[in-house]
Amino acid sequence: MILELCVYRCLPGRLPALMNRFESSTLDLFAKHGFTPHGFFTTMVGRSAQELTYMLLWDSLDQREKCWHSFHHDPDWIAARTASEADGMIVVNASNQLLQPTPFSPLR
Repeated sequence: MILELCVYRCLPGRLPALMNRFESSTLDLFAKHGFTPHGFFTTMVGRSAQELTYMLLWDSLDQREKCWHSFHHDPDWIAARTASEADGMIVVNASNQLLQPTPFSPLR
């Protein structure tokens, strides 16, 4: 099992647009392309309150690569992203980490 930790930092005031895009488009597209979300979070206390953090579970790096590739090339995703950015860019920075559980982790 691999856990992917994704953090999207939004431009000031653009977090609601990102949240709307996830609720109205991204989650359905994740399901369509075989993603397994583990959780979605906003930052209550920390470096930036303009962040969406989420986790995805993968069985293998190959599965992850195939899912992300098909997602990024889906015309529905391209249209949803373009429409959501009609008023300007949303995400200023995105970071991803691929994590594997330790032998003593309850999540394995």
